[in-house]
Amino acid sequence: MRAWIGTLIGITVVAAAIGASADSSTKESKRILEAAAVLKEIHAVPDKDIPRDLWDKAECVLVIPSLKKAAFVFGGEYGKGLMSCRRDGNWSAPIFMELGKGSWGLQIGAQSIDLVLLVMNQSGVEKMLRNKVSLGAEASIAGGPVGRDARAATDAQLQAEILSYSRTQGLFAGINLSGGVLRSDEDDNQDLYGPNVTAKEVLTSDTVKPPAAAEPFMAALARAPRR
Repeated sequence: MRAWIGTLIGITVVAAAIGASADSSTKESKRILEAAAVLKEIHAVPDKDIPRDLWDKAECVLVIPSLKKAAFVFGGEYGKGLMSCRRDGNWSAPIFMELGKGSWGLQIGAQSIDLVLLVMNQSGVEKMLRNKVSLGAEASIAGGPVGRDARAATDAQLQAEILSYSRTQGLFAGINLSGGVLRSDEDDNQDLYGPNVTAKEVLTSDTVKPPAAAEPFMAALARAPRR
């Protein structure tokens, strides 16, 4: 009897673990598809998008679909997405990243936006490869200019290590993310690449190839932007 109970408990634990893993995998796949959809729609609206010349100069691109913004006295923003960096003219395999930002204020409401970050230089890349980076304090960030080119960019925007864009109702606009903290999503990255591969290895090593699950994001990244 005890042996049977022990076996039953073991089966239950395994089933629960499999269920949790499947649920995690489903969430990751959904995030990949949503990030790919954001990339496909970049530059869809003339004069209201991310400038092509800034995109072409970016060292890395981070897409966080459906960033959650909520506030009830204590406000906050939280989201997860994917980041890829240029390597020898090609895009690297992506890693999962997460962004958190808290705030204080007498505000009530909730909103969901799509977020795109362009990492503009090698200094910004190195900071993004740390365990975590505080935006504005450790890595300079500015809301990016919109339009067909970057000639209207301010000095602050041109000098920033990271340019940030938000999208609501199909239109992109600059957004201030100072005070936010970015870090790699270790659990989801482990699910995608295994326990012995680091986020830095994924972005910088030629030996790490994009897994099949990330193909929608890689395909959209290769096609964006288009004019």
